[in-house]
Amino acid sequence: MEYGTDPRVDEYINGLPDWQQDICREVRDLVHAADGEVVETIKRTTQPYFVLQGNICALLAAKDHVNVFLYDGAIVPDPEGIITAGHDNKTARTVAFRRGESINAPALLAMIRHIIANNRAGGWRKLKREG
Repeated sequence: MEYGTDPRVDEYINGLPDWQQDICREVRDLVHAADGEVVETIKRTTQPYFVLQGNICALLAAKDHVNVFLYDGAIVPDPEGIITAGHDNKTARTVAFRRGESINAPALLAMIRHIIANNRAGGWRKLKREG
């Protein structure tokens, strides 16, 4: 799959241990597969973000895992239970991936697509107010 990349995101990912690079690349591919208009950028100095009419998600590698922050205002359903933290967070929830764990790609892709649809509908803040 080909898509536009930000060299700063490449730099972030390439600086990680191999197992974290693999996770970040798979998530990156999923986000771009969700919608061809997704743009990647760097925010907060070094953190990779994926955006389309608002934040979709961000990556943050920690010592023993990679966090994927889903910017959904906790309104996107999680029927597969992939959210690992931030259940009560008003802005973003987290899916953490550790070495050797597989990514539930269909579940994550469905959530990303839902976030994009919400962004196109005015964003989760607007949807929460109207809901």
